[in-house]
Amino acid sequence: MSLHALNNASREDAEHLLRQCCTSEAWIAGVLAARPFASPAELIATVDRVWGQLAEEDYLQAFDGHPKIGDVNSLKAKYANTKALAAGEQASVAQANDDVIAALAEGNRDYEHKFGFIFIVCATGKSASEMLNLLQARLPNPREQELANAAEEQRKIFHLRLEKLL
Repeated sequence: MSLHALNNASREDAEHLLRQCCTSEAWIAGVLAARPFASPAELIATVDRVWGQLAEEDYLQAFDGHPKIGDVNSLKAKYANTKALAAGEQASVAQANDDVIAALAEGNRDYEHKFGFIFIVCATGKSASEMLNLLQARLPNPREQELANAAEEQRKIFHLRLEKLL
């Protein structure tokens, strides 16, 4: 897919492409409303501007579309439209030992119970142990700070996914 193709895609096709990057309907609508983009830099500036204007409920919708770190089944079954792009992002989890995977699963449960949304981290280039350390370091945060942290991580993720698409 190219920037030209994104600019000229039908609304339905463009929505599908953007949904692979982020599942917030408000984000998708905002990005679509800004088409056409003169350059990749304009697209990136737009996706960031739209992201920064969203409400908490929009962030939570985006988080819900992201598979849980360490939940390999969610990479395969949940949100099939992001599967191809998300699979490589968590490749190191598949190579982790059982203790680290169990600790990630337990940490994810604790995190979701405390904050009301799943742990979001841009997993690309991070080992399972590194992700576990990040999860444990963020768990003591207040909810407001963690919402901001998760939103920033999700922003990094959709940047990577846009780069893969374009």
